[in-house]
Amino acid sequence: MLEVEIIGEQGVAGAPIPAEVGRLLSLAFASAGIEVGHVAVEYVDAERIAQLNEQYRGKAEPTDVLSFPIDEAEALAGPPEARELGDILICPEHTADLREAIVHGGLHLVGMDHETDNGEMLALQAEILSW
Repeated sequence: MLEVEIIGEQGVAGAPIPAEVGRLLSLAFASAGIEVGHVAVEYVDAERIAQLNEQYRGKAEPTDVLSFPIDEAEALAGPPEARELGDILICPEHTADLREAIVHGGLHLVGMDHETDNGEMLALQAEILSW
């Protein structure tokens, strides 16, 4: 089972309910054959996401979503349910659609990259959101 931890959703207008966040991430992870593990979703302000965007991507500006994978599939020694899939940070101020940001972040955690994959990730993202 996928365990989703949501941090900072209080006061975020339009934030999906936890069950919907879990459903969206389950669909994104299922696209890579992942059904169990732990993922954290955190809602942050523009200042925090700008700091992280500069630190990890060299871009000194806020963005909508950042993903930080933790465990690689080949590095796992314990049971699948102990797998730490990673963290997804979302800045509601810079996100037009929170559901899209959740799926986008989840697809990045499973190794997809829209900057290098000729549109595959964004096509899958649109498909998942249409379900």
